[in-house]
Amino acid sequence: MDIKSKNINTIISPELKTNYKNFPMVPRVIFGAGCFGQLGEILMPKRINSESPFIFLVDDVFEGTGLISRIPLIFNDQLIFISADEEPKTDQVDALVHKIKSDYDDLPSGIIGIGGGTLLDLAKAVAIMLTNKGNSYQYQGWDLVKKPSIYHVGIPTISGTGAEVSRTTVLLGPDKKLGINSDYTTFDQVLMDPDLTKGVPKEQWFYTGMDCFIHCIESLNGTFLNAFSQSYGEKALELCKEVYLEDLQEDVARNKLMMASWHGGMSIAYSQVGVAHAMSYGLSYLLGVRHGIGNCLVFQHLKEFYPEGVELFNEMKEKHNILLPKGICKELTNDDFEIMINVALSLVPLWENALGKEWRTIVTPEKLKSIYQKI
Repeated sequence: MDIKSKNINTIISPELKTNYKNFPMVPRVIFGAGCFGQLGEILMPKRINSESPFIFLVDDVFEGTGLISRIPLIFNDQLIFISADEEPKTDQVDALVHKIKSDYDDLPSGIIGIGGGTLLDLAKAVAIMLTNKGNSYQYQGWDLVKKPSIYHVGIPTISGTGAEVSRTTVLLGPDKKLGINSDYTTFDQVLMDPDLTKGVPKEQWFYTGMDCFIHCIESLNGTFLNAFSQSYGEKALELCKEVYLEDLQEDVARNKLMMASWHGGMSIAYSQVGVAHAMSYGLSYLLGVRHGIGNCLVFQHLKEFYPEGVELFNEMKEKHNILLPKGICKELTNDDFEIMINVALSLVPLWENALGKEWRTIVTPEKLKSIYQKI
């Protein structure tokens, strides 16, 4: 055997093999003010035939607005308005899939989600369940999806969740709140038009932006941290500080927050979130508290885990005169607390990232209850 062959065998020897995850990324993205106008030309090559429609899932806040007339509906395309007042649910996904399959003989050419995290997650979940058997709650977890989803597009109209770039779609199921985390969840195309985020109410703008900020803090302080996650997390954090602590022009702030959301979502691809997200899942599951505000309600009490992050959060909250609601958990019973605690503690990867493999010696049901009682 010559030296060259010997070196190759050494490189691929079994003891040198690794177990790094080979994560997908959004293969196509378009960014820029007004780029929503290019949606028709983006979709046309993806249309299977005139009998296979595009299904547009749209936040009902846009019903009756000028945005609807700009959606490129042709042939038998369908537009479905959906309220984002509640977190997306598995039974809602299953109902949408049933409706689409009943309405059409052929599978759609694609699913397009237009809205915030709720609509984007619904679009991802529906695209998955149109090609996978059973109910969507059966796929809540990590890498349970076996068949590729149909073509799906994400168009965020508020920035912060990172749902446009993540490989998960977080759903409220019958017994847990958990994402369908899979290589088939990620969007095939994302359209990022900062103009679509005009007019977002101030509180919602703050809470959703803080979802991104908390992504960064949890990722950058986690035990899973690596150079890949760190590079995205640091950039997202820098952008969040600019948007929420500096006095930027409105259009500049929209652009920067949209990119902060993108980078924040990317920062957890090779990492994870942490304590605030785990505990906010409990609030969402039991009380229906929206994700962004749920994160804020929890994060304000996490100085023990994220001292610098909580200090920055309080500074941002004060600058924008945000008053978080109080007494959310005041009337809860011991059984209620137990439900929330069980939901939170079931999210093992989040706790491992936050506190390491021995996290159970640090976080107890009693500790979580004491935090929930402050909310």
